[in-house]
Amino acid sequence: MNKLKRVSQVFQSAEQISFDDFSRIVLMSDCHRGDGSWADNFSKNQNPYFAALTHYYNKNYTYIEIGDGDELWENNKFSNIIQTHKDLFKLLRKFFKENRLYMIFGNHDMVKKNDKFIKNYLYQYFDEREKKYVSLFENIKIHEGLVLKYKATNNKILLLHGHQVDCLNDQMWILSRFLVRYLWRPLELFGVNDPTSTAKNYEKKDLIEKSLTQWVRKEKHMLIAGHTHRPMFPEDGKPPYFNTGSCIHPRCITAIEIADGNIVLVEWNTKTKADGTLFIGRDIIAGPRPLKNYFKR
Repeated sequence: MNKLKRVSQVFQSAEQISFDDFSRIVLMSDCHRGDGSWADNFSKNQNPYFAALTHYYNKNYTYIEIGDGDELWENNKFSNIIQTHKDLFKLLRKFFKENRLYMIFGNHDMVKKNDKFIKNYLYQYFDEREKKYVSLFENIKIHEGLVLKYKATNNKILLLHGHQVDCLNDQMWILSRFLVRYLWRPLELFGVNDPTSTAKNYEKKDLIEKSLTQWVRKEKHMLIAGHTHRPMFPEDGKPPYFNTGSCIHPRCITAIEIADGNIVLVEWNTKTKADGTLFIGRDIIAGPRPLKNYFKR
């Protein structure tokens, strides 16, 4: 299937969420939560992530995860991921219980598109300490894409992971998962980079961004994606293709906030006070800019 048609297919079938200038939404992607082993790239950023998510929960934000939330290529047991990051999943459950949680699957957690998988592993989990099943996200729906509909103008923002324009990570994802799990993961111990990884291949990043930007120009809709791990925030007048970045950068996690009719790209990282104590802080990378600026035809 043509790459642009593949994106349009997601757009046309996506559930729509209405929002206005009083809404507060935070978007993150590519957390790649793992099992706590040497290969768990999320572990080094779990404290900034937890601090950021706590901030957004207390400030009444809706949290939308745009794919690759969990690393289910390298890990074949989702239960190990939940046990390792149990406190984090408890926080996500608080968002869920207040109808403030939406999840989109990416290529690395593509199995979440399977209803049986969702029912078996996301509705509840077995708590090893308490020796019983505990509710998690009962009856949750995991999306391939979502559309944010701005009430003031009826303009739409497509949210999707972005692997849809990457054949190796979309139509051939089962093969890619096999290679990552049984070939490239062990070789990473010796410093060999995975050539299938978009995050580690600048040429692939450029091609994916070019395809997604082409869809934005053609369809005249704003688009927010993940997948490349490269944050994007266009200037006024440029095609409104945005990217949330990732939560596994060595120095920080990044996110896109939509609040008060504005959009802003932020990062959360560990900072040092004058007395040497550490704290988690938020910095603005780009914006804020009025959303209406990007809705102009």
